[in-house]
Amino acid sequence: MWAFIFRALFAGLGLGLLYLGSRFARFSTVRRAAGKWKALLPWKKGVPEKLLCFLIGLVPALVMVLALWKALGVFNAAICVIHLTVIWILCDGVNLVVRRKRGRDFKRYYAGVFALGITFCYLACGWYLAHHVWRTAYALDTEKQVGNLRIVLFADSHVGSTFDGEGFGELVERMQEEHPDIVVVVGDYVDDDTTKEDMVAACEALGTLETTYGVYYAFGNHDKGYFGPAYRGYSGADLVAELERNGVTVLQDETVLLGGQFYLIGRQDRSQPGRASMEELTAGLDRDRYSIVLDHQPYEYDAQAASGVDLVLSGHTHGGQLFPFHRFGEWLGMDAKIYGLERRENTDFIVTSGISDWTIQFKTGCRSEYVVVDVLGAEP
Repeated sequence: MWAFIFRALFAGLGLGLLYLGSRFARFSTVRRAAGKWKALLPWKKGVPEKLLCFLIGLVPALVMVLALWKALGVFNAAICVIHLTVIWILCDGVNLVVRRKRGRDFKRYYAGVFALGITFCYLACGWYLAHHVWRTAYALDTEKQVGNLRIVLFADSHVGSTFDGEGFGELVERMQEEHPDIVVVVGDYVDDDTTKEDMVAACEALGTLETTYGVYYAFGNHDKGYFGPAYRGYSGADLVAELERNGVTVLQDETVLLGGQFYLIGRQDRSQPGRASMEELTAGLDRDRYSIVLDHQPYEYDAQAASGVDLVLSGHTHGGQLFPFHRFGEWLGMDAKIYGLERRENTDFIVTSGISDWTIQFKTGCRSEYVVVDVLGAEP
């Protein structure tokens, strides 16, 4: 699946570059430059003017792509070019309709100006939605007489992507202001591009949290690294050691009891072979107590609901990331849910969009967030 996505991005980048070259060729500045160039260089007289305009139009398109590549990386450059291409096609379509109604063409190529302006504003909003972190709150009532519990949840920090270890520390200060009973980290805390320095700084920031029952962590698919310890300078075991050194409890197919009333079940990520089933993890649990599952990928909803747990917390999807593709994970059956709160049988499921991103620096289908969940037990 990821191989297909990467190939599609690179194909979109290449085709977009060619299309943008043809669009820049329509600007009067490019046409005038082509005319002067053809007049000054006699051997160019045999070259069709449209081809010459296209070749000159490729220059600003190529410069733009290379600048984006240098500043944001190849994936973000591809995303920017694909967005600009699609918006430009739409603007050309509107221009065609208006031109037919007017009965004549415009003197200037306004469609191109609008395409550039709209794309810039759209992606600027996407940048802000990815790099600014909001607070999202849920209140969940339960008939179980367990009292109240305030959970602060975050996932997909991918430290080093939209903020470094120091920037993560500022977010931790905001979470502390929520006065949480517990803080839970539901995977993809770091990834292959997170430096050891940022990893250590982020873990030290978690160590400053003051809660009633502690800070708990469950692995995501990126945390242990795809390219081995040599690539980033530390292993998954090193990450666990640094978390535990800062008072964070790492749960790998394990269950803990909080305050005598709340079970917290931390699952291995779905990508790990041999992870325990929900039946194994919930065997022998007291059904009168409230059970919370940390499972990075929102996938096994039917099995989790059948197990009788009360709440499942997940991340992984980044809220769908980019409109209009933000529901593809659900439509293709890759994820049970992309974002938000859902109830199946007697189980509540919450998927967070995460506080950051992996590689992609834009969110146009959602926004970055940390989540506050208030579990409200029934009166005795």
